[in-house]
Amino acid sequence: MKNNSDYILVANQASTDLGMEIAAELGVAFTSMIRQQFADDEVYHAFPEDISGKDLVIVASTHNQESHQELMDLIQGGRYYNAASVNVLIPYLGYSTMERAKRGTFEIPKGVTRTRQIYRAHPDFVAFVDLHSEAVLHAHGGEISTTHIWTGELMVEHLQKMDLGDFVLVSPDYGFSKQVAKLASLLGCPHTAADKDRYDTDQTIVGQISSVVKGKTAVICDDMIRTGGSIIQTAERCLDAGAKDTAVLATHLVMAGNARQRFLDSPIKKVMGADTYPGTKSDDLLEVYSVAPLLARVLRRFLQGQ
Repeated sequence: MKNNSDYILVANQASTDLGMEIAAELGVAFTSMIRQQFADDEVYHAFPEDISGKDLVIVASTHNQESHQELMDLIQGGRYYNAASVNVLIPYLGYSTMERAKRGTFEIPKGVTRTRQIYRAHPDFVAFVDLHSEAVLHAHGGEISTTHIWTGELMVEHLQKMDLGDFVLVSPDYGFSKQVAKLASLLGCPHTAADKDRYDTDQTIVGQISSVVKGKTAVICDDMIRTGGSIIQTAERCLDAGAKDTAVLATHLVMAGNARQRFLDSPIKKVMGADTYPGTKSDDLLEVYSVAPLLARVLRRFLQGQ
């Protein structure tokens, strides 16, 4: 990398904590944006120093409208003030499950359309963490470097530290089973998948599961926990099939609505995941590990390549 003074690392407001961790891992200063809100709810942003000719790094999850728009403003601000390059790390991409429109619904596939908005602001590099679908990586004309950061090595490290005894990895559906199989091969443990059907926007039903879970701790793995419905159903089916215990491992701990209480009322003993979703912290239910070291390594490799 260049001298530390050649880099400016900022974050949208929601990802400030993670941005500070990544800056520390890189050994660069974290730069806090100047923000103000006017009486009419317009938001003022200013860089606290001249960024012309410097490499701008932006850490920004886009889990809501405000965070998405703030990322757009930061990218375009970097271009306006002639940053040497604009590099974006998106720990959690909002609307990532809406990557395609179902025939006849005329729905807007916001996973793709919003990612295109980001690309059209002309960053040089965009990195995503554990995407629901890689379709968004290719929603540009080829002029932007993109990468998909898989956190599997962090999952493996975390599971190896846990006292789970004899365990088996379980995917809550066949769509995620390839990733679970990859994890299982790294851990040297068995894996299986549940039979899940979706019958409404946020409604699923989980059918039978293999008896490979019998007598073992079933660790249910997914890319995200939103409402928790299908994961809790999967845990119940695992116990029906003879599992000794159940735990959950998911990267993005969204925990929308009453998901937290649903997990507390469920037979699941432990929920593990990353700090990609803004505000995620370890507590009596969640066991959270940081993606900052991994994201810093990926960013360092890209910047050295420049």
